[in-house]
Amino acid sequence: MNIESHYKKIILPFVLLAAGIFMAAIDINPQYVDPYKLEYPDYFGNRISIPENNPTTKQGVYLGRMLFYETKLSSNKTISCASCHQQKLAFTDGRAFSLGVDNVPTKRSSMSLANLLWVRNFFWDGRAKGLEEQAKFPLSDPHEMGNYLDKAVIELKKTKEYPILFKEAFGSTEITSEKITKAIAQFERTLISANSHYDQYLRGEYKPSEQELKGMELFMNAPIPEKNIRGADCAQCHGTPKMYMELFHNNGLDAEPKDIGREEFTGAENDKGRFRVATLRNIALTAPYMHDGRFKNLEEVLDHYNEHIALSRTLSITLKNRSNNLNGKNLGLTANEKSNIINFLKMLTDSTFINDPKFSDPHLKRHQ
Repeated sequence: MNIESHYKKIILPFVLLAAGIFMAAIDINPQYVDPYKLEYPDYFGNRISIPENNPTTKQGVYLGRMLFYETKLSSNKTISCASCHQQKLAFTDGRAFSLGVDNVPTKRSSMSLANLLWVRNFFWDGRAKGLEEQAKFPLSDPHEMGNYLDKAVIELKKTKEYPILFKEAFGSTEITSEKITKAIAQFERTLISANSHYDQYLRGEYKPSEQELKGMELFMNAPIPEKNIRGADCAQCHGTPKMYMELFHNNGLDAEPKDIGREEFTGAENDKGRFRVATLRNIALTAPYMHDGRFKNLEEVLDHYNEHIALSRTLSITLKNRSNNLNGKNLGLTANEKSNIINFLKMLTDSTFINDPKFSDPHLKRHQ
C-alpha cells in the first residue's frame, strides 16, 4: 500500500471523524463565542453579578438587544421591554405607572436600567434574584407583556433570523424561554452609565460650578448643627460612586402605606413600606419619582425629605431625628440649599449613556 492509499483508507477517516467531533462541539458549546468586555471605572468596584451558566458574550448581548426591542415577545405584538424602558429616559418611560398589552396600569413605576451589573435583587421589593429571574416577570405578566413567553418561543422559531442568532449565542438553533431571558439579561448587564459630569469630576476632567460643589457637599454631609455642619445626608443611602446601594428603606412617604412594599414579598412586618433604594444615575431624566411616581420633579422630592417625612414604626432610622437646626423637627434645608443639591443631581446625567448606539434599537437600523 502506497502512502496516498494508506492516508485515504486509514488516516483520513480519523481526521474527518475528529473534525466532525470538533464541529459538533462548536455547535453545542458556547465557549466558542466571543467574550464581551464589560468596561467600567475602577471606582465602581468588582462585586459584579454574573451567573456561571450565563457568561456575557458578544453574540449573547446582540441577541439580547434584539429581544429587548422585539415586539413579538408580547401577546398583541405591540410592546417590547423597551416600551417601558426607553433609552432617552435612562431606560424608564416617563410614567407614574406603565401600560401593558391591555392598557391596565402596572402596580409600580418602571425603574431605570442603569448599572445592573452590580445589582442582585430586582424590582422595588427585591423579589427577583438576578437579571435572568427578573426578565421572567414582565414577560409572564398578563398585564405587561401578556403572559406570552411560551407562545413567543413559537413565533421566534418561525423567523429566519432568530434560529441563527440563538445558534450563534448558545450553540444551537433551539429557542427556549430560558435562553430568551438569559440573552436579555446579558444585554442588560452592558447598560453601564459612567460618563456623567460627576464621573468626569472624579477623573479630574470636569470642574463643577460653585452651586454644584455646594450641592455635592450637602449631599454627602450628615447634618451636625452642634458643629455648624449642614447637610442632607443623601449619601447614607446613595453615597457610592454608582449612586446606589442595595438597601430597602421606608422613606417616610406614608404613615400607613397603601402599598406595603417589601413586606408583600418577605411577609415580615418590619418590611412594611420598604422599597429598594433607586439609583440616582440620570435622575434628572427619570421623573416621575418614587415607586408610585407621586413626585413630578426633583423639587418635590427635596421638599418631601426636607419637610414631609411621615412617621411610622418602620421608618428608616436614617431619616429619624436629623436636622440642620438644634432641636429641629425636620431637615431644615433652605431653598437655596435644596437648589444646590438639585444642581449636583443634574451632574449625574450621562448623555453618552442615553445616546450610545450599542444600546439602541437594532431593528430600526436593520430596516433603514
